[in-house]
Amino acid sequence: MEALEAFAALAHPTRLGAFRLLVKAGPPGRPAGEIAEALGTPAPTMSFHLAHLERAGLAAARRDGRLVFYAADYSHMQGLIRYLLEDCCRGPQTPNQRK
Repeated sequence: MEALEAFAALAHPTRLGAFRLLVKAGPPGRPAGEIAEALGTPAPTMSFHLAHLERAGLAAARRDGRLVFYAADYSHMQGLIRYLLEDCCRGPQTPNQRK
């Protein structure tokens, strides 16, 4: 399930911190090196975490020369929020509730 993968990705403190930075950066995103520096994480470790966010659909990468920029995937994030509000929290429904 997509939601589980996304929530699992955000369950790690480094990935959650990176995602927060990406959301604050907006659509232009931030270079991977800046994210690593801001979080005090070695570049190879940060690359691993950013790739994890990308696989989970929470971030997208783009290359600009030698730099790799990451940006939050807002449409996926909105889908997760919609899932939490509409699908996840309804719980099991009885036949009478489905009407």
